[in-house]
This record gives sequence, structure tokens and C-alpha cells, in this order.
Amino acid sequence: MINTQLSETNYIYNEDMKFKCKKCYSGKSWVSNGVLMLSYNSMFLILFIAFLSCKNKDTIRADDNTVEYEYLRETDEMINHLTINSNVSDIVNHPAFKGFGEMLLPRDNNSGYYNTQLRNVGSLMPYHSHVEPDIVVGAINHMIDQVNDGKTIFYDFYSKEEKEKDPGKKNTGLFFFRGNPDAPFAIVCPGGGFSYVGSLHEGFPLALKISKKGYNAFIIRYRIGSGEWATEDLAAAISYIHRNAENLGVNTKNYSLWGGSAGARMVGDIALSGVSAYGGGNLPKPATVVIAYTGQSGYSNNFSPAFITVAANDGIVNVNVVERRVENLRNAGVEVEYHRYQSAGHGFGLGTGTDAEGWLDLAVQFWQRHMEE
Repeated sequence: MINTQLSETNYIYNEDMKFKCKKCYSGKSWVSNGVLMLSYNSMFLILFIAFLSCKNKDTIRADDNTVEYEYLRETDEMINHLTINSNVSDIVNHPAFKGFGEMLLPRDNNSGYYNTQLRNVGSLMPYHSHVEPDIVVGAINHMIDQVNDGKTIFYDFYSKEEKEKDPGKKNTGLFFFRGNPDAPFAIVCPGGGFSYVGSLHEGFPLALKISKKGYNAFIIRYRIGSGEWATEDLAAAISYIHRNAENLGVNTKNYSLWGGSAGARMVGDIALSGVSAYGGGNLPKPATVVIAYTGQSGYSNNFSPAFITVAANDGIVNVNVVERRVENLRNAGVEVEYHRYQSAGHGFGLGTGTDAEGWLDLAVQFWQRHMEE
């Protein structure tokens, strides 16, 4: 037998659970007598019971003297963050994305990629290049953090009735990366040849960077299979944001549209013909459009001011078509800023690690110059 008085603070650490359990002593002693005579066996039994209790309860109360087990867990964001070693299925099944996890991914059915590690996420988007897994995962983890902070990150722009009438609209929605309250908004339209939506590379990372500059950024998940459907979805999304601007905390004045490849075609359609031409409201055209690597050629004298970019070695888009459009727009009196890079290829996203890196900063500056007071 030994005479032992327990100290006021003891720690139990369990590697498997990855948290510390802090035992906060209150009162004058462990029990009312102040000193407890314990055998080694009894001591072990008490510690073992305390350990089991610590795993299952946040607080243990013993009569009037309270022994609280305060979990010093890793934060939710660290517990819930993904890594490049996570699988695609971990996105779909993540609790932060409950009900819409599949729509972060390129296709309507991505089950064939569920066992793919995110370090190989580029394999999901064959029309894109320079896909950086760390950047993709960083944008996803930002969304997880937003959900952990109690923010809504996904919005349906079609009503339940509209989806029931046209089931094809089920796999649509808007992801929201918040900037400053009441700041203008951008909608990013990822590409994918209308056979997939490359939000992981060409949507979320761009929106994150735009939001860090203080602007609100949405990424549209549109219907796959038709450029007409996709542009109709974009018109519906623009109208939804205008109707709900106050609740969303965004300013509808000076909004911009951003698109890459197929997504840039959607943007060009709205810049050319307007929102109402595709079933949306009678709304103004965007203050700026950002059009990346598309061979679309339409133009007019009331086309929105345009920032256009492409790479000379683009294997999908004919650069001559892009430059002819730039010339036609300028001749029509439309302000255009054009950047031709040499080796970034097609679908370069942020262009990280290429000669196109930094193009987004230039595009934001162009947008800012065309904001009206």
C-alpha cells in the first residue's frame, strides 16, 4: 500500500484517438477525504476506467466533486482535411459535402474513379493540363473549413419543381467562395468539352484566389452533354444570384463571368447575346468577361469588355481563331486585353509552374478597371 495524493492536473494520451484528455481537478481533493490509500492494482484499475471513460464521454461527474475530461482534440479542420493521399471517394463521402459531394467531381457518375488517389486527380480531367494535386486539395479543404465555420457553400439555382420537371437539371448548382460582404461577384465556368465539368482544377482554385482578393466567387456545376444546356444553366444561375443577392451578401453591380475552354463558350454566349436570350431574367450583361483558351469566334459591338488568354502550344484550340476574334472585337470598339503564352498548353487553370502563371492577377485588374462607381 502506498499513500498517494493525486495532483491537480494529469494527462492521459492515446495515440490511436489522437487527442489528449486533460483531467481538471476541482475541489480540495480527488475525494472528500483528501488522501486516498491505493494499491498498485487499484491505481491501475482507476486509471484504466478513466481511460475508457475518456474515450466515450466528454465529462465525468463524481458526486459533488467534478472531474472533467476536456478533449484537446485536433481542430475539426485538421481532422476533416483531405490530403493528396485521400481517394476520390473521400470527397463524395465527406460529411461537409453531404448531398452534393458528387457534384464537386467532373462527371455525373464518378464511381469508376472512387479508388483514385487525389495525387492522380488530373486523370479525371483529360482535356486539362498542369493539374496540381496540392492546389486542388487546398481548395477542397477551404470549403471544408467554411462548412466547419457554419457557412453554406452550395446552392441550388433550380427549384425542386424545375428539377422534377426536367430531371437533367438535378446535377446542377453553385459553389460559393465568399469574399468581402457586398463585394461584386464572379461566376467561374470550368471547361471539359461539355463531357465533364473540371471544377477541381479550373473552378475551385480560381474561385479561391478571386475570393482572397475580396470578391465573391461562384463556381457553376452545369448540365453535361450540350453547350446550349450549359449556357441556359449559366443564365439561370446569374438570375438566381441577382434575386438572392441580399441573402448571399453580394453586390450585383459589376459582376464578371470567367470561363475556360467549353466554359469560355458559355461566357461568350452571354457576353454576345445577354442573359435573357438563354431563358434568364432581363439583366445587364457582365461588366467583364474572362475568356481562356476557346476557339469560339462570335463578337459584336456590345460585347462585354473581354480579357482573353491562350497558349501558343494549345493542342485543342487554334490560336489563329482566337487572335482573329481579338482583332474583330477591337475593330468593333470592344476593349480587349489579350495575353498569348508560349508553353502552358490547353486547360492550364491557374497556370502554376508555367509561363501563364499570374494571369489571373492580370484578369482581376482588368475587371477592376471596368467597374463602375
